Amino acid sequence: MISPRLRHSGALGRSDRLLGLALVTPAVILLVALVAWPLVRIFHDSLFALRLTDQAPGLFIGLENFLYALEDRDVRRAMWVTLGLTLITVPGALVLGLLLALAGNINFRWRWPIRLALLLPWVLPMSFTGMIFAWFFNSDYGVINDLLRRMGYQPVAFLLSPGWAFFSVVVAVTWKTSSFVALILLPGLQTIPQSLYEAANLEGASRWQRFCHVTLPLLIPAIVVALIFRTLSAVQTFDIPYAMTQGGPGQATQTLAMLVNTVSMEYLDIGYGSSLAVLLFLMSLIISLPYLVHLRRSV
Repeated sequence: MISPRLRHSGALGRSDRLLGLALVTPAVILLVALVAWPLVRIFHDSLFALRLTDQAPGLFIGLENFLYALEDRDVRRAMWVTLGLTLITVPGALVLGLLLALAGNINFRWRWPIRLALLLPWVLPMSFTGMIFAWFFNSDYGVINDLLRRMGYQPVAFLLSPGWAFFSVVVAVTWKTSSFVALILLPGLQTIPQSLYEAANLEGASRWQRFCHVTLPLLIPAIVVALIFRTLSAVQTFDIPYAMTQGGPGQATQTLAMLVNTVSMEYLDIGYGSSLAVLLFLMSLIISLPYLVHLRRSV
């Protein structure tokens, strides 16, 4: 027999669940309207030959858009550029962000300028960051070439050479996103108990040993979270290379997200652009899969 107290607890639990459902329902409706439905529509359009310039309705062609994309040299080049940016800028942002977080975690009087410097790059819009670095690396009046001339070196056509343009985009993306990584790692550093460092000091551990055996292991959860967000945003890189080079010279810095925009918005080929967007979604899913597996095992 259930006691009155338990019955009361059960009734209160049901009311709590109803309240929880009522509070979650608007968020679920927004999620379906803003994420699930557009995703379903993109998958649907990717199976049609659909151009906004055609008067006739879209013709169902199955997987032909995907088969054509796999043979398209522009798509393969854009995928390599996207993969290269991801493989270089994600570790680069992690290392630079970790150094910035460690500097911001040092306990001294004037650490607030360091923490302010951590926040400043992140609040700048992506396109604005791209314009700033386009000015830095400009061949004629850029800051970098001005410094090279003052030191007696010949100026470098950073944004006009495929290799240098890719390098310039890598520098801009790494600088911009390292502050985001630092802002995630800094709270993680502050949760590490000082007693662990004091115990390591008593055992005669050096700074490097304290970092390897105390700081780094306890910072792994924050690092994994930072890598998930940074990797997903790196796969979808668009704003900074678009503002700096518009994908050039040629198509040397054109990412897959930029190609989706070009095909859909400039060529008005919605069917083929949707198939490229699906490929970008699958690429993001495959690259982030190891992180998701790690999170599932750590729960």
